[in-house]
Amino acid sequence: MSSIDAPSTAYSLNGHSAGTLDSTLDAERAGVTSLGAGGRRRGRRVLIVVQNLPVRIDRRVWQEAQSLVKAGYVVSVICPRGPGERRHQVADGVHIWTYRGAPQTAGVLSYVLEFGYCWLRTFLLSFMVAWRTGFDVIQACNPPDTYWALALFYKPFGKKFVFDHHDLCPEVYRSRFQRDGDLLHRLLLLLERGNQRFADHVVVTNESYRQIALTRGQRDPEDVTIVRSGPDPAKLHPVPPRPELRRGRAHMAAYLGVMGPQDGVDGLVEAIDYYVHVLGRADCHFVLMGFGDCLALLKEQVSRLDLDDWVEFTGRADDQMIKDYLSSADVGLSPDPRSPLNEVSTMNKTLEYMAFGLPVVAYDLTETRVSAAGAAIYAATDDPKSFADALGELIDDPGKREELGLTGQKRIENELSWRHSAREYVQVYDRLLCAVTVAQA
Repeated sequence: MSSIDAPSTAYSLNGHSAGTLDSTLDAERAGVTSLGAGGRRRGRRVLIVVQNLPVRIDRRVWQEAQSLVKAGYVVSVICPRGPGERRHQVADGVHIWTYRGAPQTAGVLSYVLEFGYCWLRTFLLSFMVAWRTGFDVIQACNPPDTYWALALFYKPFGKKFVFDHHDLCPEVYRSRFQRDGDLLHRLLLLLERGNQRFADHVVVTNESYRQIALTRGQRDPEDVTIVRSGPDPAKLHPVPPRPELRRGRAHMAAYLGVMGPQDGVDGLVEAIDYYVHVLGRADCHFVLMGFGDCLALLKEQVSRLDLDDWVEFTGRADDQMIKDYLSSADVGLSPDPRSPLNEVSTMNKTLEYMAFGLPVVAYDLTETRVSAAGAAIYAATDDPKSFADALGELIDDPGKREELGLTGQKRIENELSWRHSAREYVQVYDRLLCAVTVAQA
């Protein structure tokens, strides 16, 4: 399952500093040991578990880890191994422990095998983390909703548990397979309930997820904190545009993010087909940045619709590529279709477009409107034709594009950037561990 609320997975590992564990981690271990029970680090150690992505391309989790490090916490992460990564390394002060990803399989059974394999590898690595750096809190980032069982193992040893709720796994299942109330759906609800029940605190990405924690999860309001996945303008910001990226066309529209079954990129290709072949417009180049389960099928769809001259797939994109393309584009595309999942999920690509001052074309979903508000134009109906019409309307109105772009940038700066979220996030740990913040994230 792909993470919707987790930051878009278009990124590569390029541009991040990383040292080997052989020197850095041994030094850190010595520092922790020498401080002893009364030292500053004791009681301020966090283990973050993330299965969906290598941590450094999960922008939300990586920002969380770095914010805790800046606040004086010792942070360890267990996650799948990314390209070029070693089993042990330290990057920007974060101790990263990786395992080889699960073998690729197909069908519903593949999810069960993947979850079991990753859980076991994480469980075994947690002993290494406990020995080398230690931890006082386990933070589990879903999907999947299985790591409450890991937390239960450590609770008798005084370890606390924070559930960082990225995805509504039951809604992912409903949206992806159009099934509701069957055995697997009920099992997913049960697993989600385990995370909610056993967590000492629940972190959610928006108000819709908070309401689910209060109702379906039966949590008290004081036990739930909203931490939005806002971009960091210090790292994602406009650079001088590169007109050559438009491939000779007057305008460019950009998509950045996951390309899975529920992300609507196939519908976006249909909208591009309507824009080009029905509306007869030759003024816009389309760049699709990212990867996912459907990437190969999407490339076939583009070729079948004779759109190869109009659509560019970049695959995995590093920060510089993202800056170059979003700084050169005229419009950001958020084609997520209406579904039980998308209706209540925050689309991080929308926030990232806003950070670059791009106006957004989107469908009128509850949390998309909460995020973008007046920074987007919303398709009149839930179909590719309406999406293409909205795009054409925005392309033809440069004044509207500028107005929406400025509105989005102000919302990021004043309300939605990671700077605002980091404060709430670190305070969760300060309250949970009765600590005093050493440094503001």
